[in-house]
Amino acid sequence: MDLDGGNRRVFNRLGGPSAAPPPNSTKNQRVCYHWRAGKCSRSPCPFLHRELPHSSGLTSAAANGSGVPKRFADDSGFSSPAPRRGPNFNNNHNNSWGRMGDNKVVRKTEKVCDYWVQGNCNYGDRCKFLHSWYLGEDFTLLNHLDEHQKVVTGIALPAGMDNLYTGSKDESVRAWDTNTGQCMGVLNLGGEVGCMISEGPWLFVGLPNVVKAWNTQTNQEISLNGPVGQVYSMVVGNDLLFAGTQEGTILVWKFNAATNNFEPAASLKGHTLAVVSLVVGANRLYSGSMDHSIKAWSLETLQCLQTLTEHTDVVMSLLCWEQFLLSCSLDKTIKVWVATENGNLEVTYTHNEEHGLLNLRGMHDSESKPVLLCSCNDNSVRLFDLPSFSEKGKIFAKQEIRAIEVGPGGLFFTGDGTGFRVWKWAEPVPKP
Repeated sequence: MDLDGGNRRVFNRLGGPSAAPPPNSTKNQRVCYHWRAGKCSRSPCPFLHRELPHSSGLTSAAANGSGVPKRFADDSGFSSPAPRRGPNFNNNHNNSWGRMGDNKVVRKTEKVCDYWVQGNCNYGDRCKFLHSWYLGEDFTLLNHLDEHQKVVTGIALPAGMDNLYTGSKDESVRAWDTNTGQCMGVLNLGGEVGCMISEGPWLFVGLPNVVKAWNTQTNQEISLNGPVGQVYSMVVGNDLLFAGTQEGTILVWKFNAATNNFEPAASLKGHTLAVVSLVVGANRLYSGSMDHSIKAWSLETLQCLQTLTEHTDVVMSLLCWEQFLLSCSLDKTIKVWVATENGNLEVTYTHNEEHGLLNLRGMHDSESKPVLLCSCNDNSVRLFDLPSFSEKGKIFAKQEIRAIEVGPGGLFFTGDGTGFRVWKWAEPVPKP
């Protein structure tokens, strides 16, 4: 994988010291939540009325006092280790989705000040609009990298590498130094990047009519032919690579260690329109489509086991979380599915939003509590506590956020039409 810009390597992966507090500061080193919402009336306020400085690197506050483990145990071949799969679905579930927790909801002014964006707001602390790109006290913005010319559609961190990769509709893939935040190289592909994933040392990029595969350790490049139209989604499971295509077919390849190549294994047909989301869990492949349906496929036989039709618009994203399947759609709903006694899935909870939903990612915050990240087509990301679906924060952008990826050490990434941003969960405040 030859990237213009050199082959430098930095071996201090996603580390670095936390930003130091300003000298001689007597205030609590947390930004005032009410100031961010433009409504702080305390004078003096014990919290900061300014944003904390950001380091120039991707990970200015990423140090967690220990080494960062690799994402995958096997980085020498093509495998589907346990971290990519959810546990088996079972019938021992509770119906507490959306019904637990204190139901706290962020209800502050939810509009970023246009004048603040341009750097000339005269109201300062008295402005009723946000002087921040996010609402919430539990996470912070580390950096904004904006060298892509169009929307970012994929973010990947290959195992064993010191680089982060981003793919965009500007027909390029960029490699980023995870310590300095500098772009290390650009690969121009001649087609829009529809999706991008990594598995072990492999980086897969979905393009019109082809999947490109690079071994980031050996620079081996392989073209996987067969797709018709744009490749919108990919996932790995049971040593197989699956790709959802514009024509509605899911193409399957298997890695041959003897030839060090990918060989066509199957073609799954059943969707009538493009397959835009794929996820693996509980020994099944789940596919979401523009035809409004979700299909469950056996990873062993590659046969369709069930078709789910409860959504009324495009199923944009799927997520396996413990024994549940979560799906989001342009119909403005997130649905939580669980297996019944006969093994079929049914909806156990539906969460409604005011806007169409684009992408789901799950992670744990700094206190190891489960959090759902969900991007909406109003140029925002909602952060929900699970299983209560209480809103704990919100991220704003100038354009739709089409890519979300979770990194090590409490990091996560969001990509939109202006580039991508690096976020980190704040360290928990010690209890007195």
